[in-house]
Order: sequence, then structure tokens, then C-alpha cells
Amino acid sequence: MSSTESTAVRRTALDALHRSLGATMTDFAGWDMPLRYGSERDEHNAVRTRAGLFDLSHMGEITVSGPQASDLLNFALVGDLAAVGTGRARYTMICRADGGILDDLIVYRLAESEYMVVANASNAQVVLDALVERSADFDAEVRDDRDAYALIAVQGPQSPGILKSLTDADLDGLKYYAGLPGAVAGVPALIARTGYTGEDGFELFVKPEHAVELWQALTEAGEGVGLVPCGLSCRDTLRLEAGMPLYGHELSTSLTPFDAGLGRVVKFQKDGDFVGREALEAAAVRAEEKPPRVLVGLVAEGRRVPRAGYAVVAGGEVIGEVTSGAPSPTLGKPIAMAYVDAAHAAPGTPGVGVDIRGAHEPYEVVALPFYRRQK
Repeated sequence: MSSTESTAVRRTALDALHRSLGATMTDFAGWDMPLRYGSERDEHNAVRTRAGLFDLSHMGEITVSGPQASDLLNFALVGDLAAVGTGRARYTMICRADGGILDDLIVYRLAESEYMVVANASNAQVVLDALVERSADFDAEVRDDRDAYALIAVQGPQSPGILKSLTDADLDGLKYYAGLPGAVAGVPALIARTGYTGEDGFELFVKPEHAVELWQALTEAGEGVGLVPCGLSCRDTLRLEAGMPLYGHELSTSLTPFDAGLGRVVKFQKDGDFVGREALEAAAVRAEEKPPRVLVGLVAEGRRVPRAGYAVVAGGEVIGEVTSGAPSPTLGKPIAMAYVDAAHAAPGTPGVGVDIRGAHEPYEVVALPFYRRQK
């Protein structure tokens, strides 16, 4: 591959369709992706109240298969993947030997000896390389399947009804964080009840050549209930309201899962060693003895929007740092997630502000998430 080819922006199978819909496109992790089609606020509110349609084909699919696929994943990742039943999925992480988070992942168990690891687009190559390296002593194959899938998500309270009109698959029996094979509008798909919006919804893994056909079928099925195409911009505000971490913001190699308040994903009780175990055991002890900074929600009293990297202050001292911030369409106020010193992490802690260009704007500390859907 030439250097020109290797640095070229990649396009999904839906690229021409996005452009025909008037999408504003942006480079995201080396992919040309729709940022928005019209109003970000309208797209956000559609997902909260009706349904939205997303192209997520930039995500990185990696297939792990073979007699020791479970053993490999238990060694390579911090979770207990051997305990995941066929047809179920698990949120987990891959860490460095020093415990730093390389990426957060969703792993689907497709069969007894076959898994699909879904990595963030920005980290897909890093995750692939790490899995290949860690597979050396296992009878298992790690396969780069990023070009084998397109990924379309339909999210929002109307999404079950939309999908039911296009498939005979048992959606009522499909639990959260589970997946099953089925045909959607005649297209073979892995139908997963997962998402990154805080709403009920589905992610559909299909062959790229079927992506346009499926998108159009979903669009037609959703016309009567207000489904709209949605870009990455509203995906970010939706996940922020739902308190969901984003790699590069709430998660990074400088943090262990315990630093990020996600120590629950580390399964020390599983059989055998795993990469980072020793460092993570030490991190767990440190977190017990001296709590690290805590990820909290901040809600603005004014209208100024905090951004990643802004200092959180109290009593003239820096007590933390904003990791993500945006106007919240649902709350009607600016919101942020931030890591703050444990002493200032309790909801309602007085005197907390964000330093926005030299002015200390008052913010209320709240528990995450900012928004939780009604079941």
C-alpha cells in the first residue's frame, strides 16, 4: 500500500447516500462520516422521542475464532469472556501491561468458539495489533473484519416497532446486550440490542453491499413514526446525557479502569492470568486506600458551555478537569462530565465551578447519568 493510499480518508458503503441527503461530512478517525444532516438538536430530540438512524460502519470488527478463542480473550481482555453465553454480548476493556486502557469494547459471542470484538474506530488497529500479539500461544485466529461489515443503528423508543415491521426475528425475546442472526428487509444481519444513546435500540451488522438497501428499508418503515437520519454530532450529545464514556475523553492509556470508576469490568476471579492483572490488582488497592478522582456530572447555572480540558475549580483551587461538555437538548442547559477530587464529588457539593476563559462559571455537581429513559 502506498503512503497516499494508507492516509486516504475511508468511506462507508453509505457515503453516496449520505451526500444525497445533504449531510455535512467530517473526518472522524480516518473515515468520512456524516456529522449532521440538518439540525443537531432536531436529530437528538428525534432519538429521545421517536427514532434515529445512524451509520456506524467506521467501528472496528475483529473476529476471534478457534478452539482456544475463549482462553485468548480471557488472557487479552480484562473481562471474563468465557462466561458469556452464545448470543450474548459484554462490555469490557483491553488494557496495557501497566493497566492503562487501550480501548473499551463490546464483545459478542457468536458461537461456542467464535467471537466478534467491536473496537472504537480510532483504536481499531491498536486493538487488532494487540490481539494478534497476544494470540501467539493460543490455538485461535484473529481476523480483521473491518471491511466485512457495515453497521447501521436504529435507536429510540419507536425503534422496536420499526424493526418488527421488517423482520420475523424474536425481538421481544432479545435482551439488552444480546444478539441474534436474522433477516431484516430480506438482508441477512446480526441483530444486536445494543447502542450508545441511552435509548432502546438495535445495531445491525450486515455485508457492505446490503447497506444501502437496508438503510432505505428502515427509512421507509420509519416514515410514519418520525424516524430521521442522524449524524455523529447528536450521537455525542446523546451519549453524554446518558453518562456513557468516550475513549480519548473519559478513557485513555493514562487511566486504569479503576481510575475511571469502571473497576467492575475487571474480573480478577476468572481462570488464568491476563494482561495487566498485576498492575490492576495494585490499582484496585490504591483506589480503596485513596479514592482517585471521581467522574461526575456538571450542570451549568448559566449558558456558557464547558469543553474538554477546562479546569474544574472550588475555593480558588483546581479540583478536576472537564472531559466532555456540550449543550444538552434534553435538559436545556450546558452539561459536562469531569473527573474531580473525591472530596468534591458528592451531588450538590457547593462552590464548584468551571474556569471558562478565566471566568469561574458556577456549576452544580450531579450524579451520572444526566438522563435515564423510562422503561
